[in-house]
Amino acid sequence: MQQQPSPLVGRHGEVEDVAEALRTTGGSAAGATAGTAGLATGRTAGAEARTLLVTGGAGTGKTAVVEQARQMVVQEGGRVLRFGWESGEDPAGGTAALTDAVCGVLAKVHDGRLPARIAAVRREQARAGGPGGEVALLSTLGEVLADAAREVPFALILDNTERMPARTASALGLLLRTFRPAGVPVVMAGRPMSPGHVTAAQLPAAADRVLELPPLSTAEVGELVVRRLGRSVEPDLVTAVLASLGPLAGSPAAVLSVLASLEERGGLLELDGQVCLTVPEGGLRLRADAAELGRLCWPDASPDAGTVAAAAVLAGLVERAEVRLEDLHRAKSPAGPLEAVGRTVDRLVADRVVTVSQDGRIAFAVPALAAALRTLPARAEVRSLHATITRLVTDRLGATAAGTRRPRLAGHVAAAGAMLDDSLAVPLLLAAAGSSVRFNQAWAVRSYHSVLRHLPPHDPRTPGVLHESAGLSLGHSDHIGVLALAEPLLACLDVPHGEEREGREERGNPGDRDGLEWVTRACALSALHEHRTPYAEDADPRYRAALERVPAGAVLAAVGGRYGIGPSAPMTSRPGSGAQEPGSGTGPGSGPRSGSGSGPVPSVAEVRLVAAAVGSGAEFERARLGMPGDALGEAALDRLRNAAAYGDLAGALEAVLGEQRYVAAGESTAVRYHSMVRDYLTGDWDSALSCARRIETRGRSGGAAGVGQPARALAAEIQLMRGELGRAREWLDPIPDSVCHPLVARARLGVRYWSGQADRALAGRASADEALEAARHDVRRARESGLLAGLDRVLLRMLSITVRGDSPEATRRTLEELEALYEEAASPMTYEAVLVARGMVHGDADSALAAYRLVQRRVDLPLSVDCCQCLTEVGDDPQVWLDEAMRSGHVLGMGRPVRSLLGAAARRRNVSIPRRRAARAGLTDREVRLIGMVSDGSTNRQIAARLACSEKTVEQRLSRLFQRTGCRSRVELAAAWLDGSLARQGLVPGH
Repeated sequence: MQQQPSPLVGRHGEVEDVAEALRTTGGSAAGATAGTAGLATGRTAGAEARTLLVTGGAGTGKTAVVEQARQMVVQEGGRVLRFGWESGEDPAGGTAALTDAVCGVLAKVHDGRLPARIAAVRREQARAGGPGGEVALLSTLGEVLADAAREVPFALILDNTERMPARTASALGLLLRTFRPAGVPVVMAGRPMSPGHVTAAQLPAAADRVLELPPLSTAEVGELVVRRLGRSVEPDLVTAVLASLGPLAGSPAAVLSVLASLEERGGLLELDGQVCLTVPEGGLRLRADAAELGRLCWPDASPDAGTVAAAAVLAGLVERAEVRLEDLHRAKSPAGPLEAVGRTVDRLVADRVVTVSQDGRIAFAVPALAAALRTLPARAEVRSLHATITRLVTDRLGATAAGTRRPRLAGHVAAAGAMLDDSLAVPLLLAAAGSSVRFNQAWAVRSYHSVLRHLPPHDPRTPGVLHESAGLSLGHSDHIGVLALAEPLLACLDVPHGEEREGREERGNPGDRDGLEWVTRACALSALHEHRTPYAEDADPRYRAALERVPAGAVLAAVGGRYGIGPSAPMTSRPGSGAQEPGSGTGPGSGPRSGSGSGPVPSVAEVRLVAAAVGSGAEFERARLGMPGDALGEAALDRLRNAAAYGDLAGALEAVLGEQRYVAAGESTAVRYHSMVRDYLTGDWDSALSCARRIETRGRSGGAAGVGQPARALAAEIQLMRGELGRAREWLDPIPDSVCHPLVARARLGVRYWSGQADRALAGRASADEALEAARHDVRRARESGLLAGLDRVLLRMLSITVRGDSPEATRRTLEELEALYEEAASPMTYEAVLVARGMVHGDADSALAAYRLVQRRVDLPLSVDCCQCLTEVGDDPQVWLDEAMRSGHVLGMGRPVRSLLGAAARRRNVSIPRRRAARAGLTDREVRLIGMVSDGSTNRQIAARLACSEKTVEQRLSRLFQRTGCRSRVELAAAWLDGSLARQGLVPGH
């Protein structure tokens, strides 16, 4: 009889093992009968096992496995009874509790002999007080169970054996080892217990076989997440869940608890066909239920309420600061709250809930547990404990010495807040920042941020602290950290000039104002990296007012509008303003007076060059002449203009500042978008879409509303080229109509045109004209805003539509616009578009071939496909170019829009559309992995989740596999894989 696969993820074999044990009822004869009926699987080891112990860590699914096996056996006609040891009246358990449980089982066997069996058990129970009475009682229990099983074959299951009282476990172990009831298979489930526990010794010794459930693998966790949510998921979601669970990462119950918590908080969002995470990856937690937390995270037994409450206090302590054992054991009062937490730590370490490093640092083994504990009401004021830990050190060493020798105390000072006086907090934090800057800049930044909450704006130390903090944050791309300085920076800029001048005279430091201007420019730069702009409707008006007083910062902030970040703003400043950099300092953010800028903050000349890359060639040339003669080479200038065409601010800054000054690390929105553009051009569109989803969810979970307009447009372009018009529209819909960036215009044109082509009933010709007219309107608006970079691709798409639509006048007009754009912009990308256009309109094969070579050198796979399509139309050897276009299109996963163009070109030139590759070419690793998942019985939804793609993409890949392998179905494909047919055909590399 064919067995149905288990619905439990990663537990199919274990469920079958348990079911096989439960089927062996009634002794050997019953086993033979079951085999005749098709219930036995013929596995000798399973048939011999009469007692099976299923064990595994917390939440590994022991109960679920046993229950699933029970349902399978019951559906086959078997009888499985629960051994209810929990119902015993004596809390201490023992033989009496075991007797009550056996009588409960006998009551479920309806064969007319229940009174006789119960009477025999009770008689022996009455004599159990004498010598040997307990042994006789256990013998009788075994006999009556065996007698009942001969009449009505059944199996027994008992769960949660780790909670069984020691006396009951001892009695049950003796019964199963010495007086085992013949024909009654017993399946037990429970956690492995710590050494010395009676249950740990008795029950495993009584089992014929111990079945240990291993943790789920990463792939199985991903499948479990997909099944639980019922949709495909972003791979980052699975990664975040695994990271939050630590040693519980393979526990199904823990994974489901985290997912339930996310759903309760609204932390999941379906975007582009994938479920994404909208909360910070470090903020995942288990469900905040004390009983569930205890069951999952305490290995041996559930903790009492006091232990959970103390653990919640400790979780609050370690969240904001580094806590070590010495901090908790240094308290002088044995009855104080700190000492109480210290005593709890010892128990938590013994329970393996908390870990202690070699230097004494305390951490929770499961980060999601700590996050959940922090949501529970704590009995102690955590801030006061931070203050106590700080004072215990400062009372001995003094504030400055404590900060120098114990820089980690800065975290406790920050967490304590107003509970510590400024006279203690400020010197400690400054000393901690100066001490930690050499070995841990993140600590130094936190210290500087904390001291700014204690220093007033007019304090002579405040500008220096702002400058050092901004420099350190920019040094490792912590743009969120720089933006956190905006509040104290605005307060400093509001200090009256007279008071500021008097303060400078007292300090003898004339560079404070320059330092504040540099910090303002650093904040503007970080805001652009996070795709935020002071010119947005929801921006803080004080920030805009501050920029008006720092013209160099205003010029930098205005760049955002030219790169699709917020509305356009005029690039104006007073002549010469901001040309001088702040004076040299000691921090990482300082730099010499130089026209090349200071550190990662660009100078005004560099900012103007970045902005001019979006506009005309004359504007760009003027900005280039404003740079030092040897500042940038031609290669860097080309990279700058290429980045400007895609609104890639990070790429533009990297080209201008160079690797020495620009720090490309970090997870800012601009850096993610830079990766997305790179993946788009190189053809890794799955990764590009993943970047777009991360940018979108980042904007919705803490960033500014409406961030990532270029990322949305580029994601829509990808989905459009893949034939996913619905998803392309979903990406475009949130972009306001007022946005006229060329990337947006290009995607809008494609979606409007192909939507009309998809429904011929809507007058395809009219809809094409409407799409072209709307695109011309977008082009005019972009020109008026000075956004020329990228317009060439909009006009090239318009030209492609007019050529196919047999509209000579529209084609001529569009080509003239494109050539005029090249005369105005004079950029390499515009020249490529003009060459392709000449090939389309005039049949100029030389121009198309020149464009193809330029595109290949620049690495732009999507435009390369357009070049190949054009050469298929006008080239001397159309088959070669069609083959190349099909190969590149397959890499990109291009759909109907591209395939229809290539098919039309092939028909016009009377050439055949090639298969994706020769039949004898070997399968790729991705195809081999796909066949393996099909052979494992995975559904298209499960495969899509693992490969991070849509179910439609899976169907397309399977169709191509069927064509390559000659298989007509998933069953034939799996059979050919398993019997080696594919390997014998030479399709499997290495075989």
